[in-house]
Amino acid sequence: MIARKGDYGFDTPYVPALLLLGSLPLWVGAVHAALARRPAQTVSMAVLAGFLVACAASYVYTTRKGKLAVWDELLAALPWRGDERVLDVGCGRGAVLLMAADRLSSGGKATGIDLWQAQDQSGNALATTERNAAAEGVLDRVELHTGDMRQLPFADASFDVVLSSLAIHNVPDAAGRAKAVAEIARVVKPGGRVLVADIRYAADYAGSLEQAGFSVSRRGLGLRFWYGGPWMATTLVSATRPS
Repeated sequence: MIARKGDYGFDTPYVPALLLLGSLPLWVGAVHAALARRPAQTVSMAVLAGFLVACAASYVYTTRKGKLAVWDELLAALPWRGDERVLDVGCGRGAVLLMAADRLSSGGKATGIDLWQAQDQSGNALATTERNAAAEGVLDRVELHTGDMRQLPFADASFDVVLSSLAIHNVPDAAGRAKAVAEIARVVKPGGRVLVADIRYAADYAGSLEQAGFSVSRRGLGLRFWYGGPWMATTLVSATRPS
């Protein structure tokens, strides 16, 4: 994987902070138990504190390194021509969007859309994504929009490839998530591809795409895409629209 030149922030940045804060009273308790010569309590509290620290470290690794490496491999596996129109739904600071743009020639275009909410990603803003695109040398191939994934402002069958990473689960209701997936299906060209990576609701996304006539598969993305542990593992939904 080529080193990225942009700064892609932290996903849901309060999560690792809360994990570390949660470990502090456990460390204190372990020290008190050790001073009171209660070895069983000392060990149990230290183990739990260490577990929370390990979860925080895993989370930081995934958001800063692991997910980028996995997405680089996923994108490398696609049969790029260079002139594709690509859409990243919930693009954030552009980590996935700009890796896709890097695979395009001057005839291609990578479009990102987001509501730019800082609680979803630290420093999430359109201007930040533009700066990252400039840093990666792909600004001329990138187009950014502010908009809701449940109502994409694009015509039917507009994109060869539609991507989404850790975004659709932020829609709070099942009907809204189904609408977002239906919108993704609507804008994909015949023969086009969809790659959605998310920590929840993968079965729902797959079902919605199957109902829309896509050929769909699901698989886990492994340890590099764990947000703190197996309960926050990321699943890939891969789908192809019939030609």
